[in-house]
Amino acid sequence: MKATGVVRRIDDLGRVVIPKEIRKTLRIKEGDPLEIFTDREGGIILKKYSPIGELTEFAAGYAETLSKTTGHIAFITDKDTVIAVSGGPKKEYLEQNVSDELEQLMEDKEVYTSKDNSDVAMPITKNAKDDKKSNAQVVYPIISNGDTIGTVILLSKEANTKMNDVEKKLAQSAATFLGSQMEI
Repeated sequence: MKATGVVRRIDDLGRVVIPKEIRKTLRIKEGDPLEIFTDREGGIILKKYSPIGELTEFAAGYAETLSKTTGHIAFITDKDTVIAVSGGPKKEYLEQNVSDELEQLMEDKEVYTSKDNSDVAMPITKNAKDDKKSNAQVVYPIISNGDTIGTVILLSKEANTKMNDVEKKLAQSAATFLGSQMEI
């Protein structure tokens, strides 16, 4: 654990305020669920809870199936990071923070198809390279109990391609299925 130098007192209701700087750094917003862990030395660890993170192994298998079926790179994200990649460079994307644009798309619960909108693929991660901007892309939000919990993304491996209705329906089906798995 890394010390922050911040000390807080517990109030009469057992609450502790997490400083704004730490919330901003860890991308914790009002209403975000936190998971509480304890360690052997008596420490308390708070971790941002990702419901779809529980399905990481399942999501990886689903991404692999999507990639093999479509021939495109398949991504599955939670609200903060890429949790599964198949058909493309995993080191570049896996466990990387999602881009601000993708975060906004999730907040708005919007579907994005690059060739239908601006002919430019949306950056997937914050440190995304511009080399895939001309590739076709479809992004579907994963919605569970009315809240967006992540996305399913298909990105073409080559420029000058277009996502057809089959890819759009596959991404939609994957997002709907993963969202329904979280409701069970």
